[in-house]
Amino acid sequence: MSLETLPAVPADGAPSAAPAAAAAPAPTATAADAARQARIDHFAARLAYETDPSDVRAAQLAGEEFTLVDVRGEGPWAQGRVAGALHLPHREIAARAEREIPRDRPVIVYCWGPGCNGGTRGALAFARLGYEVREMIGGYEYWAREGLPVVDDAGPVARAADPLTTVIGGGALAAATGTRAVDAAFEPDCDC
Repeated sequence: MSLETLPAVPADGAPSAAPAAAAAPAPTATAADAARQARIDHFAARLAYETDPSDVRAAQLAGEEFTLVDVRGEGPWAQGRVAGALHLPHREIAARAEREIPRDRPVIVYCWGPGCNGGTRGALAFARLGYEVREMIGGYEYWAREGLPVVDDAGPVARAADPLTTVIGGGALAAATGTRAVDAAFEPDCDC
């Protein structure tokens, strides 16, 4: 019984009239309701802490302010990386991040791809330092497979877009090269 439904006691302590009927108790959450809420919380958290290559590229083209960080080692970095990314291996984040990235700047991290948890380790390291951080799921692999801008130590790398990860199309460049045209007209292709 809540305090609002307790009967008032007169100052003289004499019994009072019968209390008003108590309100029906609030329904309790069922196990199914709790499981449903747990699923909602899980997927909402994933969307809050993860992003994907198409959304990152759209954010770049929209001029959103963030730092994209490649958390892989020297060899993978030299072999190829997202154009414009900062190289900060996950093992060095605690020592270097605050010198290289303002604390109030959002960070997006990536590693090789879905089979690698280096991006998750990097995101955890940034989170421990107090950064607003998201992990780019799919990593470098899916960025490259979607035909998005990639560079290596020699400069830009032309890569054909993979029709298993993105819709092939987008103008003369795409028609001539089989790659996705990535320019100011970029739109995520998965309708996600």
